[in-house]
Amino acid sequence: MNTSSSVQALRARYGERYRWLVLLAVMVGTMASIMSSTIVNVAIPDMSHHFALGQDRAQWVSSGFMVAMTVSMLTTPWLLARYGYRTVYVATMALLLLGGLTGGLAAHFSVVLLARIAEGLAAGVVQPIPAIIILHAFAPHEQGRASGFFGMGVVLAPALGPSIGGLLVEWFGWRSIFFMVVPFCLLSFWLAYRYVPVAAPGGQPVRRSGAGMDWRGLLLCCSGTLCLLNGLVELRHGLDAASAALLAASAGCTVLFLWWQRRLARQGRTPLLDLALFRHRPYAMGTVVAFIYGTALFGSTYLLPVYMQMGLHIAPAHVGSILLPAGIVLAVTIPLAGRLADHRPTRQLVAIGLFLLAVSFALMVLLRVGSPLWLLALFSILGRIGLGFILPSLNLGAMRTLDKSQVSQGSSAISFLRMLGGAAGVSLCAIVLEWRLAAHGAVLLQGQASPAQLQAFGDTFLMLAGLCVLALLAASQLREAPPPTLQP
Repeated sequence: MNTSSSVQALRARYGERYRWLVLLAVMVGTMASIMSSTIVNVAIPDMSHHFALGQDRAQWVSSGFMVAMTVSMLTTPWLLARYGYRTVYVATMALLLLGGLTGGLAAHFSVVLLARIAEGLAAGVVQPIPAIIILHAFAPHEQGRASGFFGMGVVLAPALGPSIGGLLVEWFGWRSIFFMVVPFCLLSFWLAYRYVPVAAPGGQPVRRSGAGMDWRGLLLCCSGTLCLLNGLVELRHGLDAASAALLAASAGCTVLFLWWQRRLARQGRTPLLDLALFRHRPYAMGTVVAFIYGTALFGSTYLLPVYMQMGLHIAPAHVGSILLPAGIVLAVTIPLAGRLADHRPTRQLVAIGLFLLAVSFALMVLLRVGSPLWLLALFSILGRIGLGFILPSLNLGAMRTLDKSQVSQGSSAISFLRMLGGAAGVSLCAIVLEWRLAAHGAVLLQGQASPAQLQAFGDTFLMLAGLCVLALLAASQLREAPPPTLQP
């Protein structure tokens, strides 16, 4: 191992501020990966026209990224132990850069899709890393502040990405959005070689020999995720043979995956997912909260713009400006909630956040066509304040009880379940909305307003509020005992 790039050498060179520099370095790459996941949505219509695609096929640009990102999160612990922080981080940024350049220069849609999958793989590997660093490098009384600092930066990426992407598409065409990751990736290379250690988590030396990747587990996980998401998409049109077969295949892959993980653990081998994590009650309940939280967050991100345009008939140009104050409030709330997490029980902060999020969803049923826009903005702000309380607190509350050897696995697993919930949440909201529209005898058409449409949207928002209430019950179990300070 390069001794000049070891944790001890870097800490001696930069002093106590070193841990913040490491966090800043990985934050840049994480922002790039998150931005790449959201910014492409604004280019799908132009891309569909360029390649003469149907909307369903073009949507795979977004769906392929989401599946690749979700599944690859589980590989992060093995990669970090095998190759160390710097090698893994630089490799993921190189893959993200390659995906951006390839997608921007592609002449065929299949190449664009492969580029998006490559970007998704990189994004999935890099996203659990910051939480691992926070729990290893920071003292318990600093972890909330670090989570708030990181969360504020990460929230800016999806908040600014679509707006910047819309301008780029308008000025330079859809190809330009793929090149947005280039400056972030180049900056991340410089930061990585300056601040990120070569060691594995906890300052341990990398182990180039030892257990290999659990490829069977990864294949089962990928197959189950693909079948689940495709089954939910098919379910939007009603339960038929195709949707039932896909959902049954997903359930079968899940059962086989759990059986295989238990078998590897009994044999003393390294499974893709350490099921022993879930023996820790706070962690198990934290993953439940994370899954439901992901479902509500991503589901509402899909539902709100549709509701504003199709239900309340607000012009698309006004949608972004109405939601902008909520994004600013979220960016301000996260660091404040992070500081509170250093002094208050995290279960209280997560519970407050879930309660505010549930209330904001429930209040949406009060809106009608012609309701003051400030009222809609106020309800959105209330929900974003709730998200601000949850983001820096949930990982800390779930993982502080874990042994230091389980932190990497714990961060990857909770990230995986949060993203899986998010991917499912979009389809769930679409399914419930279609169901309630049919129940109220309404059809969702642009320019046509009816009380039945608003009732259907209201029912869907109440479903999201109910999910938040369920998550509240699990959040009450996040009782943590802070561990000693570790090393990055």
